Amino acid sequence: MTSTGKAPLPPYLGLDPKQAAGRIGDPIHTARFAKAASFAARGREELAKNGHAPDGQKRLRKFSTWEICRYLIPVAPAHFRRVLKAQPDLPQGTGEGNSKWFTLEEVMALREHFALEGAAHREYRPYRPKGLDAKVIAVANFKGGVGKTSTCAHLAMSAALDGYKVLVIDLDSQGSMTSIMGGQVADEWQTAFPILARDYARHVTSENEVRAAQGEPLIALDETLTEALEVSPRNLVQKTHWPNVDLIGAQLNLYWAEFQVPVWRMQSRGWPLWDALTNGLDDAGLLQEYDIILLDTPPALGYLTINALSAADILLVPLGASFLEFDSTGRFFDMLYSTFASIEEGENTQRRRAGLPEVRFEWDAVRTLITRFDAAQQTDLANVIQAYFGDLMTTFRQDMTAMVGQAGEQVNGIYEVDYRDFNRDTYVRGRETFDRTWAEVKELIIGAWWKDEQEKKHG
Repeated sequence: MTSTGKAPLPPYLGLDPKQAAGRIGDPIHTARFAKAASFAARGREELAKNGHAPDGQKRLRKFSTWEICRYLIPVAPAHFRRVLKAQPDLPQGTGEGNSKWFTLEEVMALREHFALEGAAHREYRPYRPKGLDAKVIAVANFKGGVGKTSTCAHLAMSAALDGYKVLVIDLDSQGSMTSIMGGQVADEWQTAFPILARDYARHVTSENEVRAAQGEPLIALDETLTEALEVSPRNLVQKTHWPNVDLIGAQLNLYWAEFQVPVWRMQSRGWPLWDALTNGLDDAGLLQEYDIILLDTPPALGYLTINALSAADILLVPLGASFLEFDSTGRFFDMLYSTFASIEEGENTQRRRAGLPEVRFEWDAVRTLITRFDAAQQTDLANVIQAYFGDLMTTFRQDMTAMVGQAGEQVNGIYEVDYRDFNRDTYVRGRETFDRTWAEVKELIIGAWWKDEQEKKHG
């Protein structure tokens, strides 16, 4: 109330146009964007060091005996300590008495020891059939802010802690996944862009051979395509601070692929652009080298996302428990149907004429996943969403906890934070939200592998 007893006017009433004009300042020219970008780059560099080593490089923390026995290697703490005492050649960790800490490399060595010497019925190594390709998982939704990147990052970390060898491919030019994994990307030639360019260049090279034989004009290979032919997808892979997680990173210039791919497609209508990423992973042997490949996609159904979805065996679609995100996700599925059905129809019309096998897109599994869940506020709506999506939805909902929020602020995953910064119960609850998500996703992975294995055995 004012001194006169009247309620004050809302802040949007009584604004003075002249004063408003004075606050606007001079017109903004394009050069100002460069200045803003420069300031942001400096700020980003400073913020990135928060929680990092002084040299700016991320390092993975160590894991305690309690963590190892609780989450990583299914062995009782007392037996774990007895084995270490009896086997001095094994990693002994740092610290005294029962409070010992181990690097993840040391944990991996210990896991191998127990796999060879431990109880036969214990799962020291995760299920992984020999002779089968990696399972490729795309995390996608064209609505931003749904927890897509954080889900993808935590799945990579979960799989790594479980003993899998993981490759993460960041297809989002914002590069958030790259930041989480501590990656450094100078330009688009260190991203997935040359994989797409290389695939197109190889297609044009093959097509030009046919054109030359028929006396037709050749499709020109410009400098970009010529350079792309010399790039091996394997050379794009960089190590991360996780010993069994590698990365193909992203940065802003990766977005140019969204403009360049349709130009290439116009030059050669026969190029199956949706297969470019798959071909690159296969040709480089990456599908054989890794156990799991995770694709973090941009918040759009563009050419990068189409490549990711085409390459994927499993599709995960995160969304929040809100009407708008439910509505947007429904439209995303509608666009997926329209896009891939259109590709199938267009390709198969020509393939039927030529007597070739038809194109058919399929996925081992598709699941929607509720993220940032607040049980006190969102349970009713989440139940409605669950009812409509049915078996296309995971049963577990990712809770939003203080620990998850803090990890996000520090550009870390919850598995990277030290539980000593919380009380132990808070830590257990915080990581449970992703442990249970990983359990459902892992079940999809091993189930799909098992089916592949049976098919391989029985023809």
